[in-house]
This record gives sequence, structure tokens and C-alpha cells, in this order.
Amino acid sequence: MNNYTDQTLMTPAEVAELFRVDPKTVTRWADAGKITAVRTLGGHRRYQREEVLALLESNSGKPGTAAE
Repeated sequence: MNNYTDQTLMTPAEVAELFRVDPKTVTRWADAGKITAVRTLGGHRRYQREEVLALLESNSGKPGTAAE
């Protein structure tokens, strides 16, 4: 059993709305390791709210767009 609650996790659509991108883009970011995805028992992806908000505030706000 994990320590996450529904209040700390966001759906791909919620993350996409914050970043103003398509939900499939959020999935690609997770596949590329740019954002951490948590899988539900049903296999759906969820994202930690704290990580998403921190990412939104950092640099340009989109994973992988900052100079590395």
C-alpha cells in the first residue's frame, strides 16, 4: 500500500492544463523521466502535486526546456 492520497496526486489532464499542453505530452515527459509518474491499481498514471508545482515554478515551466 502506498502513502499517496487522492489529494496529493494529479491526473495527466490536470497536469496538462497547468502547463497548457496536451495530456499525451505529459505522458511523454514521464516516459522520458522528466516527471515522475505513479501508477494506480488500474494502471493509470498520476503525478505528485508537489513535484508538478515545483516544476511549474522552476525555469521556463516545461520539463526539459531549461539549459542543461
